[in-house]
Amino acid sequence: MPAILSAQSLNLWYGAHQALHDISIDIPEKSITALIGPSGCGKSTFLKTLNRMNDLIDGVKITGSVTYEGANIYDPSTDVNELRRSIGMVFQKPNPFPMSIYDNIAYGPRTHGIKNKAKLDEIVEQSLRGAAIWDEVKDRLKKNALGLSGGQQQRLCIARALAVKPKVLLMDEPTSALDPEMIGEVLDVMKDLAKSGMTMIVVTHEMRFAREVSSRTIFLDGGHIEEDKPSHELFAHPESPRLVSFLDKVL
Repeated sequence: MPAILSAQSLNLWYGAHQALHDISIDIPEKSITALIGPSGCGKSTFLKTLNRMNDLIDGVKITGSVTYEGANIYDPSTDVNELRRSIGMVFQKPNPFPMSIYDNIAYGPRTHGIKNKAKLDEIVEQSLRGAAIWDEVKDRLKKNALGLSGGQQQRLCIARALAVKPKVLLMDEPTSALDPEMIGEVLDVMKDLAKSGMTMIVVTHEMRFAREVSSRTIFLDGGHIEEDKPSHELFAHPESPRLVSFLDKVL
């Protein structure tokens, strides 16, 4: 498949600290890429370069390039709001807006000009179904989203991202802030999205997801790509001593 996202010779500094070193990678369309590695290795930092979330952090310097559908996303002419519509993001900690379940999902479409009630109703239902939470909330759409459980809140955030019809979905450890019994709810949604053909890039500590669901796994360490292989191959035959040591600890 052609690359929908591409980073070439990407370096990033937070002030004097270099967090990413010469990252070059192509992300094919309709692929599932898992990013694994120890805490602080640059996984989340790299993920945020792909839709310019690092713009929100003072003192960040970036060299190299990131292209989306062939266009440099760091070009001054880039419409960042449109970029983030096309490349959605689900964060580590569920962050529903303090408003109704319905309004959480309708928020994005409304900001992009959709005002028709029937159309919004359709988008809300489709998005909640896509995140496997429709049946649980369909009778309380006007209730505050903050009243949902942690697993439900995270699935709501996935539905909110889906509502603006992104082509790529970035996920930054979407299960790490959840209780163990809630992790399965979100992993099931991620598996269903993978089957639907959504392009996904997922920072994860869930090695089972990386091994069984992702088509490709990238191991980062110290801001460098240490190993990049099809997932089944990487887990069956790790080559980097650092990766071998990491997998021994987490598997």
